[in-house]
Amino acid sequence: MDLIATAAFGLEGVVKQELQDLGFDAKAEQGGARFESDLTGAFKANLWLACADRVLWILGEQKVTSFEALFDFVSSIPFEDILPKDASFPVNGNCVRSRLMSVSDCQRIAKKAIVERLKRTCKVNWFPETGARYPFTITLHKDIARLTLDTSGEALHRRGYRTWVGEAPLRETLAAALIRLSPWTPEQTLVDPCCGSGTLLIEAAFMAMDRASGLNRSFIMEDWAQTDLAACQRLREQAKQLFMPDAQFEIFGSDISSEALSLCRRHLRQANLQNRIRIAQSDLKDFRLARDKICFITNPPYGERLGDRQEAARVARALGDLKRAHPGAALCAITADQSFEKHARCRAGSRRRLYNGRLECEFLVMKGDC
Repeated sequence: MDLIATAAFGLEGVVKQELQDLGFDAKAEQGGARFESDLTGAFKANLWLACADRVLWILGEQKVTSFEALFDFVSSIPFEDILPKDASFPVNGNCVRSRLMSVSDCQRIAKKAIVERLKRTCKVNWFPETGARYPFTITLHKDIARLTLDTSGEALHRRGYRTWVGEAPLRETLAAALIRLSPWTPEQTLVDPCCGSGTLLIEAAFMAMDRASGLNRSFIMEDWAQTDLAACQRLREQAKQLFMPDAQFEIFGSDISSEALSLCRRHLRQANLQNRIRIAQSDLKDFRLARDKICFITNPPYGERLGDRQEAARVARALGDLKRAHPGAALCAITADQSFEKHARCRAGSRRRLYNGRLECEFLVMKGDC
């Protein structure tokens, strides 16, 4: 099976590395990282990937420039080997810079092609679609059509611990990627001084404990007849054995907002980390730690969605002061504020362009003296 673990822009290489760490031969491409495996391998990827959005089975790819060619392409795929007769098979779609730009028409034609193929091969004229769900997506990009089947179901950022996102949330997959792109290791103290609802704190703890991101959730492929559920259960049991809830680490969070900290405490309880991560209400200018080997990782306000630009500048200045107050500490921040370094009076040693939702951002890593 040809599979792709989809990822937000800028995270394709991170997801490729995750897949390679899991034993897959993966190659990064725009929109994710591609690898080959079977359905059990797809389950393993769903279970462990922390930074990917979904794991998709690529059923076919072909250049198409007409609706007739699109129909022929989709109907050439052996759906009779994939779908049981009672399967529910919705078709979503998206089109980018292609001659066929009507998403609704592409969805309709792809659905019709699947139905006609099944009618011809299964000798059935009506499909109740009352059984297991098989969600397809037809994507056209620069006239290349790709039909995929989603093995994940709910997006992989839904770990189960976050029930309310608060204001300007950081998605779990992006938070996990920031941890991996930072210089932090579990031997160091990790601090998020603008912790908000606690996503960065929790994802760092999961990494330190070698906890599979999908350990406490299910995936849509587990409902499919062709999935080897016994093999998947063995993989889940192995993940449980690898999980180290007593792993040693120091992770702290602070925020000036009591409302944000209330939400953070709720999420820590739901992640079963309420006794492992310490949080406190504090203004940045007052926050200090008597620790060596500190790595600050944070998602401060940008002057876009939270507060205004003056407030964002004040926070950047305070973060720069915080770093200088802790000699040897690293400061890592994701920001859409192009003046962040100027306000913090600290130059990034490395930077990476990422997106937080629709906002184009940079992930700045500041090490050494400012």
